[in-house]
Amino acid sequence: MRIFVHDYSGHPFQAQLSRELARRGHDVVHSTCRAYVSGKGNLAGDSAGLRFVTIGDSIRLRKEAYFRRLAQETRLGLELARQVVREKPDVALLSNLPIPVLVATAAVLRRLGIPWVLWHQDVTAVALKSFAAGDVARSMGIAAKVFGAGEKWSARQAAAIIVIADSFVQVHKQWGTADKVTAIPNWAPLDEIVPVPRANAWSTEHGLDGVRTVLYSGTLGLKHHPALLVQLAERLRERGVPVRLVVVNDGPAVPVLRETAAARGVDMTLLPFQPYERLPEVLGSGDVLVVLLAPEAGQFSVPSKTLSYLCAGRPVLGLMPPDNLAARLLHQSGSAVFPPEEATLDEAAAWVEEILADPARAEQLGKESRALAEREFALEGCASRFEEILRQVSEDTYRSRR
Repeated sequence: MRIFVHDYSGHPFQAQLSRELARRGHDVVHSTCRAYVSGKGNLAGDSAGLRFVTIGDSIRLRKEAYFRRLAQETRLGLELARQVVREKPDVALLSNLPIPVLVATAAVLRRLGIPWVLWHQDVTAVALKSFAAGDVARSMGIAAKVFGAGEKWSARQAAAIIVIADSFVQVHKQWGTADKVTAIPNWAPLDEIVPVPRANAWSTEHGLDGVRTVLYSGTLGLKHHPALLVQLAERLRERGVPVRLVVVNDGPAVPVLRETAAARGVDMTLLPFQPYERLPEVLGSGDVLVVLLAPEAGQFSVPSKTLSYLCAGRPVLGLMPPDNLAARLLHQSGSAVFPPEEATLDEAAAWVEEILADPARAEQLGKESRALAEREFALEGCASRFEEILRQVSEDTYRSRR
């Protein structure tokens, strides 16, 4: 098949899937959005049957300028649709698209009769409703209705839908699209994110050798309450356990972190997203890795950083809703999960203190994290399921046109 894959965010495991599909003999074009700033996967190295392309090369997204962002994302949707048309695929697989991008792309592909599969990573409408109900922003209620209608309409245009967990199925039942849904959990590239020694070239470069380090690496929005990271480090200091807080991130949370750390006198190293090939060293430099996820995320988001952390073989602290899908993985690996709120930080700090004081336990938790990743993230089975769905969509479209 000729397959077009677009992952708006540029995450590692989507690129790994494209490489595997190309290895199996398919002609794959893998597209990402350069305008979206995040930790990227390995998005280079065209090879036999695989080519990497981008959209948004000349756009600088402004996340806080909502109306301008809406216009920009609509433009990106049209740009993506044109890209799909140029490549003439048998089938397209679309992942992580903001709703305006998704709606614009779906509209063009519908008009041209190009079949596509929605790889549904987040239910945006549900998240926006939660923000509005939680008084994060009352205006989100209006956005939730508009975006919800767009998300629902787009799902109905897709020839098939892949969701990351069974909890999504109830939403698709409400939308009338459950009959074309398949659940395939996310994973992380085991061969690209591997355990490395605690003391490594990256930790040496940043003065972290011999320093007790609590590390966060990945996307971080204001809705995640980033100040909790600083408060966690502060609680550890109050317990007589000073740590270096390391945060690897670009985005609106950066000034909040900087101001909060300065106000509370917390020792913090703040760095931009690092090159993907150095991610194993980055994660290996943390004695404890932290995942931060807002209560509103509920059951409809699995932070990919959790999956990468498990691959890296480190103890992980989850400050996240206990019913989140990633929380199950952390519990299975023996790591800890606490609600993402200030009231639970003392308990979270106590757990981190225990891990830092017991190197043998920390090492064992790291081994259990990696072992769980190796059991859960086998690429072969996941790729076969994607391949089967894409083939079925392509064949059904071909038959309908005869």
